[in-house]
Amino acid sequence: MLEKTYEPGAVEGRIFADWQKADAFAAGAGAEPGAEPFTIVIPPPNVTGSLHIGHALNNTIQDILVRFNRMLKKDVLWQPGMDHAGIATQMIVERRLMEQQQPSRRDLGREEFVRRVWEWKDESGGTIMNQLKRLGASADFSRERFTMGDHGDADDQMVRAVTKVFVELHKRGLIYRAKRLVNWHPGLETAISDLEVENIEVKGHMWHLRYPLADGVTYQFPIAHDEDGKPTEWETRDYIIVATTRPETMLGDSGVAVHPEDERYKDLVGKFVELPLVGRRIPIVADEYADPALGTGAVKITPAHDFNDFEVGVRNKLEQINVLTTRGEIIDADFVPAPYRGLDRFAARKAIIADLTALAEDNPARGLDHIEDKKIMVPHDEKSKLVVIEPFLTDQWWVRADVLAQPALAAVREGRTKFVPQQYENTYFAWLENIKPWCISRQLWWGHRIPAWYGPDNEAFVAANEAEAQALADAHYGETVELKRDEDVLDTWFSSALWPFSTLGWPDKAAELQRYYPTSVLVTGFDIIFFWVARMMMMGLEFLEEEPFHTVYMHALVRDEKGQKMSKTKGNVIDPLQLIDQYGADATRFTLAAMAAQGRDIRLSINRVEGYRNFVTKLWNAARFLEMNECRRVEGFDPKNNKLPLNRWIVGATARGAAAVTRGIEDYKFNEAANAAYDFVWGTFCDWYVEFAKPVFMGEDEVAKAETRATAAWALDQILAILHPFMPFVTEELWAETGKFGPARNSMLILAEWPKLDGLEDAEADAELNWLIEVITSVRSIRAEMNVPASAKLPLVVVGAQERTLARLVAGTSLITRLARLDSITPGKDIPGESAQFVVGEATWALPLADFIDIPTERARLEKEVGKLDAEVGQIDKKLGNEQFVAKAPEEVIEEQKTRREAALERRTRIAEALERLR
Repeated sequence: MLEKTYEPGAVEGRIFADWQKADAFAAGAGAEPGAEPFTIVIPPPNVTGSLHIGHALNNTIQDILVRFNRMLKKDVLWQPGMDHAGIATQMIVERRLMEQQQPSRRDLGREEFVRRVWEWKDESGGTIMNQLKRLGASADFSRERFTMGDHGDADDQMVRAVTKVFVELHKRGLIYRAKRLVNWHPGLETAISDLEVENIEVKGHMWHLRYPLADGVTYQFPIAHDEDGKPTEWETRDYIIVATTRPETMLGDSGVAVHPEDERYKDLVGKFVELPLVGRRIPIVADEYADPALGTGAVKITPAHDFNDFEVGVRNKLEQINVLTTRGEIIDADFVPAPYRGLDRFAARKAIIADLTALAEDNPARGLDHIEDKKIMVPHDEKSKLVVIEPFLTDQWWVRADVLAQPALAAVREGRTKFVPQQYENTYFAWLENIKPWCISRQLWWGHRIPAWYGPDNEAFVAANEAEAQALADAHYGETVELKRDEDVLDTWFSSALWPFSTLGWPDKAAELQRYYPTSVLVTGFDIIFFWVARMMMMGLEFLEEEPFHTVYMHALVRDEKGQKMSKTKGNVIDPLQLIDQYGADATRFTLAAMAAQGRDIRLSINRVEGYRNFVTKLWNAARFLEMNECRRVEGFDPKNNKLPLNRWIVGATARGAAAVTRGIEDYKFNEAANAAYDFVWGTFCDWYVEFAKPVFMGEDEVAKAETRATAAWALDQILAILHPFMPFVTEELWAETGKFGPARNSMLILAEWPKLDGLEDAEADAELNWLIEVITSVRSIRAEMNVPASAKLPLVVVGAQERTLARLVAGTSLITRLARLDSITPGKDIPGESAQFVVGEATWALPLADFIDIPTERARLEKEVGKLDAEVGQIDKKLGNEQFVAKAPEEVIEEQKTRREAALERRTRIAEALERLR
């Protein structure tokens, strides 16, 4: 006998263990012979990570697809694994050493430090994998992979894959070493990717500086203009004014740029300025980067410390002068004035501004002109939000991403890989069409070490191992030389770019690779289209000559119920593990699925989770009710043989429900699939079929009882199957409990077959039961709209009923009177006065209300409510019609107003219909 209440906490762990014991997650589990493969690779979470709401959404969607296709009897593999998260992991272990008052990373040395990281990984890393299991993720955990392989062993297949790709791309001329600008983290002393940089708006300053012209040169600068913008007054200047938000970088200036068509400076191009404080002569160059409309139109160029300046410098052959150390301090170099050497960049900034101010007091042509308060965007370390990132010129390894991008672009343009929603193709195209070289080296110790060795003259030899590198070097030099291994490691995204095939055994000719590549669907967030999706496309096409997946499903962002992005500082973060603890994994998963509309961010509220927990309870209670009424599965039961309209109707409704869920999942419209399941299970099966079946169970007709019991048990089986991808735990538990009676189950629900219910719809039965439902629903609506007391039993008069309706009424009177709380149903010739009316079929139905409510008062109340709703809609329309409001209001506020408007109009329509009935 089923327990009175369903307790997720007591069930979920046991069921997950049963699935694992049965090898239900294994590749190919439950597949039919010769089945087509269906493969998903999990976006590898960081080894440092823990389950957040984005992970919960991402993995719920993947699990829905995996469970659905497994039940379709396909050969399913959901490949799990984790990313080594180079920077994050190294930071955690370094912090741990500091907290434990252990020697620092540099004191330990590379080998010992890396050993400590592996120790941490074995003890504490990978928490998120167990958290995914709590969510119900049915991945093949026996095949779990790690981007660093098994303790970084060079013979490990995952490590060999990364090494082979690097070596091969280098041989093909697609990887090279060059000195270029990178995003530099002075705290970690490493290059970082764009993804790890967050531009934060801060209150800052724009310092306007006077650079004196060299060699006694002067020019005329307009200081007044007429209405047409023509200069009317000129000033003779022997300096140029430039502006900067980072005055310390002026130590590395190697030029001043002006626009080639800027008449103010045309005679100065090719001349020089003298760099204040430093004394270096730097040229004035013409370049379209300088905008005549901004400031004075002259721009200081520091190629080694600004991405735009670097490009200007390359175009104009300007010197690249680095003035910072890897720790963000001013370098100790002869060309740097002694007082600034060794200063932290921000301390140097203060000192330089003070000196420029003093300089301007002595000579107006030099130093500080003025300071402008200004909000500026400053790049910060995305994780801490504290460290300011510097553009920094260093020797790094680069990938010619523009070459690799071409096949990846063609794959999507030609339809071999599609994005869902399609709009994300534009983001993909925009990035790949304008792609820059990809910096793949990191100055870390944790990660895949770059397979390059250097000779005595710094010549690099790239090879799979040191012995091969030595052979290359010996051939190059004509003698044996000592080699030094590259200290850097690869960007984490480099190894994760190989994920769809490295996890399947490449570069070996593994059976799994032959079977499961290319994978089927990639489920990921829109924010890593550039950093992961596009790079997987590049690498898959380059090394396997085939796209790594045919579909990329981009899920949206989960926001709070007000539409705001979740953040710890706002205190609005929703922890999915707490939701699972409180409401169960099934309710949590179903909430996320039911709200996962394509291209629309999810507004998650606890009320929705509570509502779907009630859905879990409703399903449990319905199963318990059927069990109490001896609804057991019958050997050989064929729903096509049903005689009763009630049972023929629910069989057809079940078929429609299953078809709608199937269609939703196949179209990646998970919200439509979940809502179709919800509407059928709660709205049709529980609310109507179970209620309609109660008189049958209590009646004397044993044949009708037997058919209804068998049909109810059959329908519950189909319900458990179609709900299983969304709510795996409660459905598996009910599957096991209901399987204790009747014919033996062939398998656990996870390995059962997806319902195939074609040809079961019955138009005649649908018409009979839908008529009955419409009558009852109409009466219930009127009772609610008119504030009829729940205890009142109303009379119902039907006018104009023809023979078919009267026959239906004879058969359905007892159900209608019980479920609509009526006293009687009688045919009549005329509609009674002061009645609320509705039409079903050819008949008009009337509910005399004068004896139960005050009709004039009720009409006045409804009219007043219509007025309130009209006023509310009017206010909202006024707001939404205000261009200033729409321009300034946050997106979530605009959406909230639109939602309120829709709800108000819907409510007004219902009230207006109620008023119309009071005739």
